[in-house]
Amino acid sequence: MIFQTTGFGNMDRIDKRILEELQRDSSASQRVIAERVGLSQNACWRRLQAMEKAGVIRNRTITLDRERLGVGLVVFVMIKTRHHSADWLDMFRNHVSAIPEVIDFFRIGGEYDYMLKVVTPDMARYDSFYRRLISGIELHTVTSHFAMEAIEEQRPIPLP
Repeated sequence: MIFQTTGFGNMDRIDKRILEELQRDSSASQRVIAERVGLSQNACWRRLQAMEKAGVIRNRTITLDRERLGVGLVVFVMIKTRHHSADWLDMFRNHVSAIPEVIDFFRIGGEYDYMLKVVTPDMARYDSFYRRLISGIELHTVTSHFAMEAIEEQRPIPLP
């Protein structure tokens, strides 16, 4: 199992239930999670601590409503490059990571080399993002795909 390499060991069904509950509502208290999975609060706390220490739980976040916050435009930006050195990748990673509109950033296989998920209020702000993206770094191709509707977004990770 993947968790053996992290020092976490094998995950049992209670660990999976704890993770499912956290994915459903990261603001739930340890007491509430313990009740939902059938553990004492102390036993639940120990399991949570072990999963955090092992890196299985990286952080606890909330989900914001993009539309209500005025950042409803979602764009998937596909990038091709002619550069594949470690130095160029570090430079590119730093360049993209400094742009706050990029909320997800992947190196991918296939026709493109990188994929970014970008959120902005509108097309004018997307154009501003685009200009910052291409400034100071050589990219071969940048293709933008504009999301028309988020059918499902930020779904929980299915646990084996």
